[in-house]
Amino acid sequence: MVVTLALPWQHVLALDARYNAYRTPNNSQFRTQYIRRRSQLLREAAKTVDPTFRKKYLKIRSQLLAHRYGQISEASSLRSASVRGSVLHLDRTESTMEEKVEVQTNRFSSDVVPTNQADASRAMVGGKSVGENYAFVGMHHIFDEHIGCPATSIKFANDEKNLLAYSSMDGTISICQLVPKPTVLVTLKGHNDGVTDFSWSLSNDLIVSVSLDATLRLWQSQSGSCIRAITSSVVNMKECAIHCCLFQPINNNMVVLGNSSGQIAVVNISTGKTRKGANGKLSGAVLSMSFDSSGKVLWAGDDQGIIYSFSFDLSTGQLRKAHQMVIHAGRPLTSIQARAWISREARDPSVLVNIAADVLCLYRVVDDRGLLQFKKSFPIKHSQHLIRSMFCPLMSFRQGACVVTGSEDMSVCFFDIESSSKICVNRLQGHSAVVLAVSFNHDESMLASCDTEGMVIIWKREE
Repeated sequence: MVVTLALPWQHVLALDARYNAYRTPNNSQFRTQYIRRRSQLLREAAKTVDPTFRKKYLKIRSQLLAHRYGQISEASSLRSASVRGSVLHLDRTESTMEEKVEVQTNRFSSDVVPTNQADASRAMVGGKSVGENYAFVGMHHIFDEHIGCPATSIKFANDEKNLLAYSSMDGTISICQLVPKPTVLVTLKGHNDGVTDFSWSLSNDLIVSVSLDATLRLWQSQSGSCIRAITSSVVNMKECAIHCCLFQPINNNMVVLGNSSGQIAVVNISTGKTRKGANGKLSGAVLSMSFDSSGKVLWAGDDQGIIYSFSFDLSTGQLRKAHQMVIHAGRPLTSIQARAWISREARDPSVLVNIAADVLCLYRVVDDRGLLQFKKSFPIKHSQHLIRSMFCPLMSFRQGACVVTGSEDMSVCFFDIESSSKICVNRLQGHSAVVLAVSFNHDESMLASCDTEGMVIIWKREE
């Protein structure tokens, strides 16, 4: 049975999750239990408390947390260092979705961020250099269940050290655990063609996936059962390959997907339908997408080298085109990832973009509608495949900050985005095929990578 949680309580839970990394920083189990208990209490209170009071409570709660822990940036800057709670509402009605939503998306002052002189703070993390911090002792495990078919995407579950999933062109998704013994827990089967992308819900209880078969599927991650299958025609899209999907970060009842006809659709997974205005159009095939942490800006990249930014209406799911930016004319943009802060000392909201022109680029977000300004580029071998990258998840007090990416030279590359000299700080070699995607777990103790031969390698970081 799924319990409906009124929208204001979603925002209270999101607010608590934003500050969760500051609660017992050395005890992740307690933080997880805290968010789960808060979710339970809020669901119970939602049945009886007046909605007007909830909004007042949200304001007071925000002030108390800011006073206790200090003001912080948007939630995505702490996404992998904090426990994020969510409740998915499969029984929400269309009328509920039309409620006016007020979301706390404050952009706080940077005065609370440590500066380059924060030597004592850096000493807390051991005083290691960026290169030392991303040294790996070798392979923890290799998954080869889908050998011979490209493993298209790999992602650790949110705020999990040992739970991950990866998709394959054989039409399946494998969900794996790494301890006590590396094991495939369940395999999601149902797509009639290769799975191109998938996304975990914030509470990790659901997975959404898309495929070359022009469908979207919603799965229960523990049982592996398919809750809903949605065809392209039902959501007013052409019957063609769907390349990317992601949950809306504020409201997991909404999923965004993009297809090879340049169409974007926002789908209400409770009803399996889309609404008028909840769609967008690009000039080419949609290959990559990313939200900012507030959920109000969506970036989408196509195979013509153009990124479009859209303003997203949180109450209705409607999209409004904001900017059109030519990144590299005629070259596919295979991955986009947004982050509010790169590190404690790199304070600009940023977007990381893989371009199939042998380059990985970093952009600065310069307005609230998603306009991008070029900041830095990193050379990689990338001209043909759909390669994906990510920001290293932990915000730290170390000087420097890293991104990690796959590469067509069969390696995993780490780049220091703050360095002006040695920008490639590490390169992992162990794959015998093109590395398509990478994923860190939340504490950076393990890194997963997958390749075009279907091999998945779990790398263990040096203690």
